[in-house]
Amino acid sequence: MDLWSALFSILVLLTAALVLGVLCERLRQSPILGYLLAGTLLGPNAFSLISDTAEVAALAELGVALLLFTIGLEFSWGRLRRLGPAALFGGAAQVALTAAAGFALSLAFGLSPGPAFAIGAIVALSSTAVVLRLLVARAQIESVHGRHVLGVLLIQDIAVVPLVLLVTVFGADASASGVMLDILRTILWAGVLVLAFYILFNIIVPRILVLESLQRNRDLPILLAIVTGLGAAWGAHTLGLSPALGAFAAGMLLAESPFSTQIRSDVAPLRTLLVTLFFSSIGMVGDPGWLAAHVPAVLALVLAIVLGKAAIIWGLLRLFRLPHAHALAAGLCLGQVGEFSFVLAEIARGPLLSDDLFKLMISATIVTLFLTPYLVAWGPGVAQSLVSRLQRLGLLAPPKSTPPEADALAPPRVLIVGFGPTGRVVTESVLRMGERAVVIDLNPSVLRAADSPGLTPQLGDARQADVLEHAGVETIAVAVLTIPDTETCRAVADRISAMAPAAHVIARARYNRHLEELTNAADEVIDEERSVGLRLAAQVRRRLRAASPAKAPESET
Repeated sequence: MDLWSALFSILVLLTAALVLGVLCERLRQSPILGYLLAGTLLGPNAFSLISDTAEVAALAELGVALLLFTIGLEFSWGRLRRLGPAALFGGAAQVALTAAAGFALSLAFGLSPGPAFAIGAIVALSSTAVVLRLLVARAQIESVHGRHVLGVLLIQDIAVVPLVLLVTVFGADASASGVMLDILRTILWAGVLVLAFYILFNIIVPRILVLESLQRNRDLPILLAIVTGLGAAWGAHTLGLSPALGAFAAGMLLAESPFSTQIRSDVAPLRTLLVTLFFSSIGMVGDPGWLAAHVPAVLALVLAIVLGKAAIIWGLLRLFRLPHAHALAAGLCLGQVGEFSFVLAEIARGPLLSDDLFKLMISATIVTLFLTPYLVAWGPGVAQSLVSRLQRLGLLAPPKSTPPEADALAPPRVLIVGFGPTGRVVTESVLRMGERAVVIDLNPSVLRAADSPGLTPQLGDARQADVLEHAGVETIAVAVLTIPDTETCRAVADRISAMAPAAHVIARARYNRHLEELTNAADEVIDEERSVGLRLAAQVRRRLRAASPAKAPESET
């Protein structure tokens, strides 16, 4: 297949993914389901418009690597600690117990240990991409069950790396000693890779990112971010490791850096392109004809996955004293098989999974993803109704009168974009009021001064949705835009208004001629020239009053 034929195939696939993604969005489904459907319809098992999938699969592997790189950027140890023991230990136990349950059931149906382990690993994972997007859209990410869903998903994403390694090892036709040798060799090379990444991302890259040339030109940091993510994947591949493993390790090492949010935002467009190709390429292995011929088996597996995962997560979160309704709601939200399970299935295909078994897992995964929007939307209500009924029947103990769960610190209500002299004055006033604030600026040297208690500095470009989302814009009551550039200020105001309609946006107009343009974007605009003029006039009046001699009393005649 030549270059232009490959490009045409990719163009057709992306166009179909766009159309079906929009259709799924209108039907209140995740666009990811549209990408899967596009691959299924255009692939060799349906209309065969794209028969050679090698080029698409190669790009899709890069998409998985970049996705894991951006997920790794979320894994700062501080954030993991804030999730609490229920999410952390409950998430780890969920992966282990679900994999064990899948392994045991597969053995009961006559499978050998290798395929049974692969199936257990596949069903242990849920969909980070679909579930988190739905929770954010429904403003439930900060709910009790939403926070625990987030914690479990993050632990599952960490578990992808060892699961990929173990499935790969099980798929190798080797003796026990050979398997152990492969594991030790992989661990050794992984240690070398992590050490190299530590030196690169904690010593070299931070010094590059503070260069003045990178701060003046936004194209250069974007190029550096892409080179960082793809370079990490290439380095792992060169050492014979999973590219996704290398990208994830690089992301984790960069997570503690103040540049992590902006790097994640910079690679987002390329990641979107490659991840779309990834889901579409996975859809190509789906076989509608096979699914239609094996509906009972697929539906039985889907039912076992949804109910089994919901029950396991419900029980585990109850061990950490989470109320029944919240624990069950979290379990229902996670009752699907995730995108990284496709990666495990592809690795296991052939050495561990027969063609029919592979198609069964892929079909069940796609069906559970189609069910996910309903599980997330109806989960809390169904959980509350079921728990109440079980309590009335005496099958569950009635809830104890415990104080409602509260965060140690409420999220900041003020967002300040720009930490120059104007931004610092606003920040000082906000802190004196006892409020907490998030400050966003692109200049790392400026943000070093933002170290006051109650202030959360974030390096990034506020015009990008990822940066605002990471700053918690959904919970913001007031956003203050102190940046002097009118075009940037208007773009940020538009973005905040779209993501947080309830937030009151106050913008700074450097020049009077830009007042109308900003008024159309922000809720309130401070005209800097008029404000300065009023202050100057007030000073003139004060000085004139001070300079005027006191009037002499009139003489009596």
